[in-house]
Amino acid sequence: MVLYFVAMLSVGFFYSRRSNSSASQYFAGGRGVGPWLTALSAEASDMSGWLLMGLPGLAYFTGIADAGWTAAGLAIGTYLNWKIVAKRLRRYSVAAGNAITIPDYFSKRFGDTRNILSTIAAVIIIVFFAVYVGSCFVTVGKLFDTLFGLDYHLMMIVGAIVVFLYTVIGGYLSVVVTDFIQGMLMFFALAVVCVGTVASAGGIDHVAAFLSDIPGYLSANHTATPVLDAAGSQLTQGGNPVFGAPADFDVITIVSLMAWGLGYFGMPQVLVRFLSVRDAEEIRHSRIIATVWVVISLSCAIAIGMLGRAMLPTRFGTQAAAESVFIVLSQMLLPSFVCGVVVSGIFAASMSSSSSYMIIAGSAVAENIFHGIFKRNASDRQVMWVARITILVVFVFGCVIASDQNSSIFQVVSYAWAGLGASFGPLMLFSLYWRRTNAKGAVAGMVAGTVTVFVWHILVKPLGGIFGIYELLPAFIISALAIVVVSLATEAPSKAITDVFDHYMDDDTNVGELLEEHAVAVKE
Repeated sequence: MVLYFVAMLSVGFFYSRRSNSSASQYFAGGRGVGPWLTALSAEASDMSGWLLMGLPGLAYFTGIADAGWTAAGLAIGTYLNWKIVAKRLRRYSVAAGNAITIPDYFSKRFGDTRNILSTIAAVIIIVFFAVYVGSCFVTVGKLFDTLFGLDYHLMMIVGAIVVFLYTVIGGYLSVVVTDFIQGMLMFFALAVVCVGTVASAGGIDHVAAFLSDIPGYLSANHTATPVLDAAGSQLTQGGNPVFGAPADFDVITIVSLMAWGLGYFGMPQVLVRFLSVRDAEEIRHSRIIATVWVVISLSCAIAIGMLGRAMLPTRFGTQAAAESVFIVLSQMLLPSFVCGVVVSGIFAASMSSSSSYMIIAGSAVAENIFHGIFKRNASDRQVMWVARITILVVFVFGCVIASDQNSSIFQVVSYAWAGLGASFGPLMLFSLYWRRTNAKGAVAGMVAGTVTVFVWHILVKPLGGIFGIYELLPAFIISALAIVVVSLATEAPSKAITDVFDHYMDDDTNVGELLEEHAVAVKE
């Protein structure tokens, strides 16, 4: 694992000179990233420690339904995002003014010369990415606490510092390359532990017989219900875990879990990969690679959680504790060196995600607030220094959020996922597909989505019943309605903007001409 630390830092130093040559290189790799790097870095940064800890922990504790429907939504969302957003966003980001960040794209797409859109988007990114970074640091702390018995808080900070260093030094290219390495390692880790656990548990038939005795555990429309004591831990009796009657899984619950897939349309850490890909025509290859990786990885993660319940039925009393099942199984099944490589996959997942979140947060503040509003004549060097300071601030906030070692990674991630998905997802789709969308509608959509996530999570969701639905779905719908209503109620976009919309998927020559016309029209 020490070797792994050194290798990742070395990548950061290796790319530092190239990344620091310009803001475009630092934030988007100069739009020169190939299909394999684009696909695996996108998925590795997206999944984070949630894939290796949060999802297996959920499957271990309540069975296949919760985790399975969530994974199904994510797999479908991954494919659709690559299918209907990736190529269009890559082309439009160039046609509308060569945008290199998502907030920058929104402002340039709608001719927002005052950068109101990019400022709002940057603030939303800072808020929810601080939560996201915190979830990654929780993963790091739990990893070293479970694996070596080391102090959670100390190791959380040490791991966070490693991520901070290679992110701030190497910029986007170091993040993409390390994400690619980490994506391969995560895939290897999941496959090895999944296959090894099946063999050690006595085979599929033995595991299935054990799990079928747990009420609702293997059902797609029920979820197992652990019986908890006063302290919130699952009760045991005669060496077996105690479960109550299974809870019904109605249509609302299934739709709520499938709604996780909607979040992809608004995830900046994935969308920025579409901006940086070398050629829009290579996106089809990236889509195939990304979809295969996601489907196999999600399936293995859920299987590991369920196999862990068969092998270690009473080991973990809470869902937060069960998120260490992957680590414990790795220790039990693998030789020490292989175990070190495999559990580095968990650290890899956290590093790949937190580094992406920090570089995107840095670019949002530096490029869209500092450069876009306060100092429009800022040099690339000044912009990159502001980005580094922002990365430091997000790093500190992430550490504060991660200070509670009893946090559930799954719950922390679900909140941030809803916030980003509802704020940016509907607007991204409307910006690419609806000609009539205007800047005021875009502002209304982002604000409505963000506010709804907070209000629904804090005030509405506790009411239960139909209101207990995952906040991403109602927030996504309300955001979309706000975009449509406000856009139709206000003036139509200018001809310069609609001309670009009408032709942004044309060949590069036409797009180049439209880009010049668009720039002149916006200035006027």
